[in-house]
Amino acid sequence: MKSKIQLRILLPIICVFLFILIVAIITMSGVKKDKKLRVGFVMTGTITEQGWNKLHYDGIKNACEELDATLIVKENIKENEGQCEQAIHELAKENVNVIILSSYGYATEVADVTRQYQDITFYSESFDHGDSGINSYFARMYQARYLSGIIAGMQTKTNVIGYVAAMANSEVNRGISAFTLGVKKVNPDAKVIVAWSNSWDDAEKEKALATSLIDEKKVDVITYHQNQPNVIEIAEQKEIASIGYHEAIVGASDNVLTSAEFRFGPTYREILLDYNRGKADIVDTYWIGIEQDAVGLTTYSPKITEDTIALVEDAKQQIINGYDVFSGIIYDTEHTLRCGEGETISDEQLLKSFDWYVEGVEFYEE
Repeated sequence: MKSKIQLRILLPIICVFLFILIVAIITMSGVKKDKKLRVGFVMTGTITEQGWNKLHYDGIKNACEELDATLIVKENIKENEGQCEQAIHELAKENVNVIILSSYGYATEVADVTRQYQDITFYSESFDHGDSGINSYFARMYQARYLSGIIAGMQTKTNVIGYVAAMANSEVNRGISAFTLGVKKVNPDAKVIVAWSNSWDDAEKEKALATSLIDEKKVDVITYHQNQPNVIEIAEQKEIASIGYHEAIVGASDNVLTSAEFRFGPTYREILLDYNRGKADIVDTYWIGIEQDAVGLTTYSPKITEDTIALVEDAKQQIINGYDVFSGIIYDTEHTLRCGEGETISDEQLLKSFDWYVEGVEFYEE
């Protein structure tokens, strides 16, 4: 009799417990589904376009697959034409948690738009957007530029090296300067002549400038800072040495000595991991480099000697161990001291106000 009374008492309790457990399981399942990270990605080109765009796409795609996040891509979104704003509105309707703006000019033109979506975390491949609540990210490509400069300085016979550059912003300027520091480290007599294309994508202009640098200035090593390897095409035709950008140059001759390579997968992985950890509002600037395998050089051409490779590998290890490319005595093109003995140029200046060039840089005038 006693056991029946206990059963009558316990049975409702057990039922209530099971009901609560079932509700909790259903609720937790629903939360898990709703909480799956949804990432919006805005890019100027297509996902199959070689160079800058595919490099970024492959990086974010791999990071999303690893973290089981949903990726929604907006392709062919041109800068400064109102297309980026429209892409953001469309992505917001897709209930994304994160929007990544993968081209330099996007953030400035949509700074006001991003403020409309306080529940979305924005990341920009730019540090020039001001106080708009957009987190910034990039990789320390200047480290790889420096290493490739060592190769250029060792390979040149004319001591005249060409550099076709897009535009004079902090990113491009520090790349030119880091490259030149690498050149001058091993070859104090060499100089780097910069020609401006004023665009990330102008194949005709880039090829014309490369041709002029080779024919008029007698450069025998050349590199560039644009989205596509148009300069490499001219260098191959002229049979001179060149250094690529973004990634390895497929199908090229041994005259392509190496490439300064972005590896955006580690950067995007770190960004998304931090978002999942709830650190999206704590870390507002991501800038990682060789020490985290975010940048580096591709394979070396057989034309590079073992001695040169040893110099490059030693310099690389120094950077991994803490050496900063922009440290020690550095003069600019006007022979003004920009960095003294025992000093290091701050990340703040490198990122946002690098408006000068190191000694050894000259400029081509058409």
